[in-house]
Amino acid sequence: MTSSLKVKMDYTRHRLRFKFDAGTSRGVLKTKDTYYVRVSSEEFPGMMGYGEAGPLPKLSIDDTPDFENHLAQLCQGISAEAIPRTEAEILDWVGKWVPKELPSVRFALETALLDLIHGGKKKILTNGFYDSQEAITINGLIWMGDSDFMLEQIGQKLSQGYTCIKMKIGSIDFEQEYALLSNIRKRYQSDQITLRVDANGAFSSAEALKKLQRLAELGIHSIEQPIRQGQWSAMRVLARSSPIPIALDEELIGVSTIEGKVRLLDDIEPQYIILKPTLVGGIQATREWISLAEERGIGWWMTSALESNIGLNAITQLTSTYHPTLPQGLGTGQLYHNNIDSPLFIEEGRIFYDKSRGWGEIDLLFLD
Repeated sequence: MTSSLKVKMDYTRHRLRFKFDAGTSRGVLKTKDTYYVRVSSEEFPGMMGYGEAGPLPKLSIDDTPDFENHLAQLCQGISAEAIPRTEAEILDWVGKWVPKELPSVRFALETALLDLIHGGKKKILTNGFYDSQEAITINGLIWMGDSDFMLEQIGQKLSQGYTCIKMKIGSIDFEQEYALLSNIRKRYQSDQITLRVDANGAFSSAEALKKLQRLAELGIHSIEQPIRQGQWSAMRVLARSSPIPIALDEELIGVSTIEGKVRLLDDIEPQYIILKPTLVGGIQATREWISLAEERGIGWWMTSALESNIGLNAITQLTSTYHPTLPQGLGTGQLYHNNIDSPLFIEEGRIFYDKSRGWGEIDLLFLD
């Protein structure tokens, strides 16, 4: 039997600063707090493993006033634990040791421990993105704002070579948003540019179908979370009657058991699900969702949830293990003035890992 591993764990809080006012259906973000987790072991001298716990304000179930207290307690408690050494055992152990009410911490600890056992090189899993620099196609994200700001973003993404545009809608007048999408479609046919929209639950159940019928005229690929989460009956009706495929996003948050995931997928029968490891409970939980979705013929793609490059690196490597063909939502690494420098870069609508670029000194943040 493989012997267990003894580790130490600490964390630091880092306030990320957006390059612009990031408009969401829940308000405008100018900064976002994230927490870097660091693990070390005497068996791996000079090596560190890093993960990121970044609850999303007003959305993550662990966005609570006492979040940092819970994280501090876990850091103290881990020194008494016997940590397994293999990937499968680590993922299983974290799922049992970290409460399900702390999904972002599960993701952070999974990432940090896997990073450590792979030599502290920011390699999380065996995958083509890290190992052989295989690129992943991503969508260009258009943030909410006034029509001029959104039009400016659209122009930038198209000029940068993106072939899939995702536009957040629901913050300004629907007719203005429709006009913006219509302008794209007049310039580019659906075989040239894929259009996705994300309503973040902004539509009422009464008006949703009528708006979806309008959007269908523009050849929209899919719509994420058209109505607020928790309305399963209304969402089931939409999934069966909408002319645009429905993708569940917020609906997955807080559903942590296999039984709960099965019930949600079988009840609503969406065409797609959107997976954010920080919100759904980490790597193992994300794999469970994918397995259940694929058994049912439900499509999926991965999306980062405003993590810095530490979390984005782990999500991208996880995505790469599935050799995705659909564009993924992994372009958030360019959002911040004070992100961690990394080998991640975007070119022509694809994300790459260039090992020659190196990582920034994250340890300096632990000295603050």
